[in-house]
Amino acid sequence: MGDASGDRNPADGETPLHEVRLEGFSIDATTVTNDDFSRFIEATGYVTEAESFGFSAVFHLALAAPREDLMGPVPAAPWWVGVRGADWAHPGGRDSSIVGLGDHPVVHVSWNDAQAYCDWADRRLPTEAEWEYAARGGLAGAKYPWGDDEVDDGGWRANIWQGEFPRVNTRDDGYLTTAPVRSFEPNGYGLWQSVGNVWEWCQDWFDPGYYRRSPVDSPAGPDRGGARVLRGGSYLCHISYCNRYRNSARSQNTPDSSMGNAGFRTVAL
Repeated sequence: MGDASGDRNPADGETPLHEVRLEGFSIDATTVTNDDFSRFIEATGYVTEAESFGFSAVFHLALAAPREDLMGPVPAAPWWVGVRGADWAHPGGRDSSIVGLGDHPVVHVSWNDAQAYCDWADRRLPTEAEWEYAARGGLAGAKYPWGDDEVDDGGWRANIWQGEFPRVNTRDDGYLTTAPVRSFEPNGYGLWQSVGNVWEWCQDWFDPGYYRRSPVDSPAGPDRGGARVLRGGSYLCHISYCNRYRNSARSQNTPDSSMGNAGFRTVAL
């Protein structure tokens, strides 16, 4: 587990390489879709945190909202805009919908929202170690789920940014934002788009120093923390500023945060 390619982001704690042993587990072939999440909402009446807070973060080229709904850019990442009325059913803002996007990954869901879905579905989020094992598809030490070839070598293999981030996306892979969950090719274990498309919430608390003390058997992350692990990168990743569309790449956010490029997949109990 960890980075073997040298492409690591040191602050993210992708090293040291360490051995992990896991019990067998069954993981979703795809991230949870809008159709999946709609069934959960219809069955439970659950209100997501983006809906409760009244806003979520939308990428500036994906805005579909009246000017009065725009709360302004995020200071550290001005390509993100706080948008009133943006949520899982209105991913660009209140002038958008998920009509025709049933097979796209649900977004604008927090870690807490993902947990609520899992409780309803009798599933759970994967641990970070399970996620990485599954994402690798049996290719130990490989940079990507398909091996070490780059994303655009011989045809597009994942949904990431192309062009000049964050202003121009040439859409060479066909998508500005999310792609249907069964786009491109699955890895050796049958997982679709474990890198690119949307970040995926994992069960673990995030700690960049955790690998130095991680147990060998079934590591489940630190006992506590302020942020939860996200894995896999998204449609906004680009080599010029964010190369986290790799098997070993790690990120994190607070468990009540939602944004237009993060979703989740689940594991059987």
